[in-house]
Amino acid sequence: MTKATSNTPKVALNCAVLTISDTRTAANDTSGDYLAQAVAEAGHHCVRRDISSGNVYHIRKVISDWVADPDVHIILTNGGTGFSHQKSTGAAITPLLDMTIAGFGELFRHLSFIEIGSSTLQSDAFAGAANNTLVFCMPGSTNACRTAWERIIKEQLDSTHRPCNFATHYLKTLKTD
Repeated sequence: MTKATSNTPKVALNCAVLTISDTRTAANDTSGDYLAQAVAEAGHHCVRRDISSGNVYHIRKVISDWVADPDVHIILTNGGTGFSHQKSTGAAITPLLDMTIAGFGELFRHLSFIEIGSSTLQSDAFAGAANNTLVFCMPGSTNACRTAWERIIKEQLDSTHRPCNFATHYLKTLKTD
């Protein structure tokens, strides 16, 4: 990734938010609501939003469609990463990734441990890239989404964050502010 300099322009990225849950609806998707609002507050655009059941193939279809869409730069998923029989996010998404970003899951679990203790052991938060699209997968709780966004993702999607970030990768293809 390109390192940011003091004169790096601000980049607005197009983000998609997918909630993976068998119980959430548009009326009670607090985690999806939080992520869409946080994306907008950071100066990015939430261009796609959906809710999927834990069906591996439905999740794959949604993610595949978004990864193939050149107008989607970032995908944020929440849900389906915990230790249960409904844990389907990893199985659905990891085969689609061209590369993984191991540090995301490690850093998320470290930060989460500080907040909730050893229960973070049950989180399989992960990230990667597919077809020039970054994919961040986090637990479904709004607090977990807040931790991931505020402590990791927000800075990494800020093209002015130094010494480096993921957003500068898009500087060549996007109009900057």
